[in-house]
Amino acid sequence: MSDACVIEVRARTAGILVREGDSYCFFAAHHDFHALERQSFDSLMAAQAAASRCANGASEIRVDPPRTASHRT
Repeated sequence: MSDACVIEVRARTAGILVREGDSYCFFAAHHDFHALERQSFDSLMAAQAAASRCANGASEIRVDPPRTASHRT
């Protein structure tokens, strides 16, 4: 493996994994994966699994659109 690679989850770039000695450091490419920023992983597979779990958690978050104020006439 090279010293850096891209991690993708569901056709989205999650981040970049950079080799640092015997481990790999994750740098998030999207805010959904910010929880993994600068975390260290023992392997590419461990980082990929963490990114997949992170994406699953992000997909469960629902943001409701802002409510508009009702005007009385």
